[in-house]
Amino acid sequence: MWARFRQFSALERPARRSFFFAAALLPVISLSLRFRGFARTKAFLQAHFGSPRPSKELYSICPKVTARMVRAAGRYGFSRTTCLQESLALWCILGRQGVPCDLRVGVRKEAEKFEAHAWVERHGIPLNEPEGVHQHYAAFDAALASIPPER
Repeated sequence: MWARFRQFSALERPARRSFFFAAALLPVISLSLRFRGFARTKAFLQAHFGSPRPSKELYSICPKVTARMVRAAGRYGFSRTTCLQESLALWCILGRQGVPCDLRVGVRKEAEKFEAHAWVERHGIPLNEPEGVHQHYAAFDAALASIPPER
């Protein structure tokens, strides 16, 4: 436990802030997905958290580091998270940092089982997928990322 605390303390301040923001945002996303659905959750995040915040500290953090902090917040936060929850959080935080990125969702059918997966891309490169898991999924068109909220 102390080793993790020392590792966390050694991180730069913007990385620690991203971790805490993600840790607070992930339960909100989880509840919103459960009760409001994907489209309304995405619209809520974009309306409330998606606009860039003018801060030199936020802009100094690398998108890959932000992705690592979101993954760590999902692993060590209040509850276990899904790839969709983590991807929505990463997409939201990067939007807040002023980093353009795309939320991607893909599907596959394997052994009569339907599976879905979500990830975030910047310039076509996945940020929260270190091992290329996304390559095994057929991604929906980019238009999925701009679905208007249900009314």
